[in-house]
Amino acid sequence: MLIQKFKKTMRAIQGAMIVASTLQIVLGFSGLWRNVTRFLSPLSAVPLVSLAGFGLYELGFPGVAKCVEIGLPQLIILILVSQYVPHVIHSGKNIIDRFAVIFTVVIVWIYAHLLTVGGAYNGAAPKTQASCRTDRAGLIDAAPWIRIPYPFQWGAPTFDAGEAFAMMVTSFVALVESTGAFIAVSRFASATPLPASILSRGVGWQGIGILLSGLFGTVNGSSVSVENAGLLALTRVGSRRVVQISAGFMIFFSILGKFGAVFASIPAPIFAALYCLFFAYVGSGGLSFLQFCNLNSFRTKFILGFSIFMGFSVPQYFNEFTAIRGYGPVHTGGRWFNDMINVPFSSEAFVAGCLAFFLDITLHRKDVSVRKDRGKHWWDKFRYFRTDTRSEEFYSLPFNLNKYFPSV
Repeated sequence: MLIQKFKKTMRAIQGAMIVASTLQIVLGFSGLWRNVTRFLSPLSAVPLVSLAGFGLYELGFPGVAKCVEIGLPQLIILILVSQYVPHVIHSGKNIIDRFAVIFTVVIVWIYAHLLTVGGAYNGAAPKTQASCRTDRAGLIDAAPWIRIPYPFQWGAPTFDAGEAFAMMVTSFVALVESTGAFIAVSRFASATPLPASILSRGVGWQGIGILLSGLFGTVNGSSVSVENAGLLALTRVGSRRVVQISAGFMIFFSILGKFGAVFASIPAPIFAALYCLFFAYVGSGGLSFLQFCNLNSFRTKFILGFSIFMGFSVPQYFNEFTAIRGYGPVHTGGRWFNDMINVPFSSEAFVAGCLAFFLDITLHRKDVSVRKDRGKHWWDKFRYFRTDTRSEEFYSLPFNLNKYFPSV
C-alpha cells in the first residue's frame, strides 16, 4: 500500500515537473528572458545576487549547531586552511587554495567516524545520532552495487492542472534565483559581465535539466547550485572542463550505489559548515556590484535598503506563519493556489530581486543622472554577445553547439 502511494506521488511529481520545464525552455530559448534581463543593472543585481547567498542563512550555522563538535571544527579548520595557510606556505599555495575543501572534509569526516566507532553517540538522542553518526542505519548495506536509472521508472507520469501550475510558479522562482547565481558565477570566474542572451540561453538549458529530472523521476528539479558558485569563489577554479569532469563523476557515482552511500554518510553539519563560507561568498559577490553604483544617491539608498530589508522580512513572515500554523498565510481550499502564492514570497532572493528590478526601472527613469547612478553604463558594452570579443572565449558552447544554439 505504501509503495503504491509512493509511486503515485512520484508519477504526479514527474508530470508536474515535465509541464513546468516548458516554462524555462520557452522563456530561455525564445529570448523572452533575454528581453527582461537587459533591463538589469548593477543596482538591481545587488539585492538579487546578495540574497541568493545571504538568503540561505538558515542552512548555515543552525545546521552546524545540530552537531557542534563536528560542524564547528569543520568551519574553523576550513577557514584556517583556505584563508590563512596559503599566506604562510607559499610553495603550495595553489594546491591548498584548490583542495582546501577536500582536505578539511576528509580530516573532519575521519574525526567524526572515530567519534562514532568510539561510542560517543551510543546513548545520545535520536536527533543527535542522525546528525552526528557516520554509520546511519542501513545506509550503505541497503544501497545496491549498481542501479541504472531510466525514464518513467515509477510508471507513466500523471498530469494535474493545479499541480502543474504550482510547479510552474516554483520553476519561475527558481529561474529568478538562478539568474542571480548565474551573475555571481560570471563574476567569480573573472569573465565579462553576462550578456542577456547568454543568461537566457542558460535558463533554457536549465529547463532541459528540469525536463530530464521529470522524465527520470528525481523528485527535485534543476537549478543553479549556489553552493558551487561559492565553491568557485573559494577555490578560484572557473574552468568549465572541471565542471564537465565533475558531472561525469556524479553520473558514475549515481550508478554505483555503494559509493554514493559512502558519500551520503558524511554528517550533515560538515556540509552546513561549508555552506557558511559558500553562501557568504555568493552574497559578497552581489555586494561587489555596489562599486558601479552611486551610493551618495538617495534613490540608490532607497532601492537597496528597501528591497534587501523586504527580501528578508517578507519571507520571514511567510516562513514563520507556516512553521506555527502548519500552512501558509494564503490558505484556501485549493492547495495548488496556496502554493502558487506562498512559495514565491518565501524566497528571499525572489522578493528582493523582483522589488529591486521593479523600482530600478520605474523610479525617476527620466532623470539624466539616474543611468549613471544605477551603474548601467558600465554594462552597456556587454549588453550584446558580439559587442565584446571576449564573449566567445567565456561563453561559447562546447562541441560546436553554438551552431544550433546561437547567442543573439
